[in-house]
Amino acid sequence: MDREQVGVRARGVKGIEIDFYYLNQRCRETVKIPPTKANMLFAQRKRQTILYEIGIDTFDYSAHFPTSRRAATLGKVSNKTISQALDELLLTLRRTCEASTLRDYQSAVTYHLQPAFGDFLLRSVTATQIKVWMSGLLISPKRIKNVLIPLKGALRSAFQDGIIQRDVSAQIPSLAHRTKEPEQFTRQEINLILEHSFGQTRNLFQFAFFSGLRTSELIALEWGDVDFLRGLVRVRRASVRKIIKVTKTQSGEREVKLLEQALAALNAQKVFTFLAQKRIFHNPKTNSPWETDGQIRHTAWTPVLQAANIPYRNPYQTRHTYASMLLSAGENPMWVAHQMGHSDWGMIRKVYGRWIPDIDPTAGNKAMQFWSRVG
Repeated sequence: MDREQVGVRARGVKGIEIDFYYLNQRCRETVKIPPTKANMLFAQRKRQTILYEIGIDTFDYSAHFPTSRRAATLGKVSNKTISQALDELLLTLRRTCEASTLRDYQSAVTYHLQPAFGDFLLRSVTATQIKVWMSGLLISPKRIKNVLIPLKGALRSAFQDGIIQRDVSAQIPSLAHRTKEPEQFTRQEINLILEHSFGQTRNLFQFAFFSGLRTSELIALEWGDVDFLRGLVRVRRASVRKIIKVTKTQSGEREVKLLEQALAALNAQKVFTFLAQKRIFHNPKTNSPWETDGQIRHTAWTPVLQAANIPYRNPYQTRHTYASMLLSAGENPMWVAHQMGHSDWGMIRKVYGRWIPDIDPTAGNKAMQFWSRVG
């Protein structure tokens, strides 16, 4: 066959068939004209036009083949906007997303995506337009990555539904961002922080340093989660933006072996909240449970660091300090990963070494002995 006639062929003496792919389907349409040399050239050019329109996402099936049976299903051009697609996506996520996650997506849609792309038709937006918009955003790469999640979801759904011909979401780059290095506290700094803390505030900080719990897990911890006989605490929930939810990951649900200092903090806290049999740690200024990590930072953490003349690091660094302390004392990295609630030991391995031995049933004792020696 002549090179100019690829994708077209004569159908008897009264028609020419045009062969192409659209919406992942092979389409064969017959133009009812005699297959003369001139008409074959016309059919070839028509096919090239169709392929070009498919490539730029402007192809209208019914305009080219109004009497085709396929036109009824493939010939409709969607005029759905990105704003409409994003709203539909948020509705579908209500049953599957945590409230805090859904709130973040809603914020991304309201303050970033709809103002920038809300009036764009799904079939007209391009990856280049999105990349140019990304280059002008004055937010961190990590925030840009999170903002793009709903947009990519809406575009991916549109591709799966046949509204757009290409999965534009796959052409949007994922920006790399550097994870901030841990800024552990030294033993001297820990002592200073505790010396400048009093009552419930001291108990909270001491328990944080020697249990490694996330701030959200500390806030949600209840007396019923503590097993004093076995010397452990069961982490089952977290408090995020005043909403009690399950832990960050499935591996976050765990039993944490308590060091002596953590147990001492709990025993000291009993006099304040044990009779209530609910949340362990309360805001001493309100005599009610802490509500958010921000409340802890502003009310207790920042003033204590300022009084102790210690450079500011956020409360989450108590968790990094805990991990660093256990590993420096010689504890098994696999056991440390379990204590921390990691899904695997990848991060522990990356930071602290390649070889992970078997879990030791005496894990925790080395750290207790170490901290007993240093007071």
